[in-house]
Amino acid sequence: MWLTFQIVRCVRSLYDTATPSAKKAKQAEIDRKRAEVRKRLEETAKAKKAKKGFMTPERKKKLRLLLRKKAAEELKKEQERKAAERKRIIDERCGKPKSVVDANEANLRSIINAYHNRIGNLEAEKYDLEYEVAKKNLEISDLSSLVNNLPGKFQKPTLKKVSKYENKFAKLQKKAAEFNFRNQLKVVKKKEFTLEEEDKE
Repeated sequence: MWLTFQIVRCVRSLYDTATPSAKKAKQAEIDRKRAEVRKRLEETAKAKKAKKGFMTPERKKKLRLLLRKKAAEELKKEQERKAAERKRIIDERCGKPKSVVDANEANLRSIINAYHNRIGNLEAEKYDLEYEVAKKNLEISDLSSLVNNLPGKFQKPTLKKVSKYENKFAKLQKKAAEFNFRNQLKVVKKKEFTLEEEDKE
């Protein structure tokens, strides 16, 4: 800004003192200097833009979109993997379904007995697991009660001694009442000055 002001000042001083041919030469020189200044200012503006950083708003938008797409793909893959794992575990635990369409009575009995034995084994495992869980819960509750009853952790605080007599504040109030001058003033009990007696007379 200061540089452009100086250039304009020089141009005016030259313009006033020069001849017409010299004026044209001076004008050309001025135009050239203005172009240089303009070019320099544009370069500094570009440098400032370059300094702002690599992430322009357009690039940020693009990056956000790409990240969202990538996250959606990962989420979809994770859901598919979980579904496949679930199906595999169900097939492993339940076994393949047996064909009962073409089976005779003996085959049906053997299939039913196999299913019955499998159900019995699964119920036994379930009972054992429930027993273990109940046992662990009991241990946890016992240990937590032991921790709470540890000496020194939850001790009852020692009580402060309280005086048997009136507290000090009540004593101070009594002393203040003794110094109250209104209570020490004499009370006039004569009925000479009352209005009722004047009316009767």
